[in-house]
Amino acid sequence: MREAEREREREPEPEREPLDPEMFDPVCPSPLVPFRIGDKWASMILRCLEGGPRRFSELKVPLPGITSKSLTQSLRALERDGFVVRTQQAPPERRVEYALTPLGRGLLGPLDAACDWTREHWDELIDARETGLAVGPSAGVDR
Repeated sequence: MREAEREREREPEPEREPLDPEMFDPVCPSPLVPFRIGDKWASMILRCLEGGPRRFSELKVPLPGITSKSLTQSLRALERDGFVVRTQQAPPERRVEYALTPLGRGLLGPLDAACDWTREHWDELIDARETGLAVGPSAGVDR
């Protein structure tokens, strides 16, 4: 390997702001949002990647309820669907980072719209959820 390439490998990673452990509004993303991309964690993962590539451990910070297994499954599904790209650094670092693809970045606008819609209809969604829970899961289903 040439000396210039070795120097680039030794350069420290550019500083990024850490993810805020409380970055998610309790309202959105929410189980009340009727629009879902992938699984229940996917939209939050996309939001975490909005500011640039992140490591697995960084993604767990604002997602305290996610298990490592669920995060892995969600990242794999997002990668399979073309929304996220996984990049592995060459040895000795072996660092893996995840980043949005252009297709994934294109979902950020619709996610904003879904959150705005949810905020606007929050009371109606709560009422509908409570009514549905009181009636039961099979109410209104023709058999």
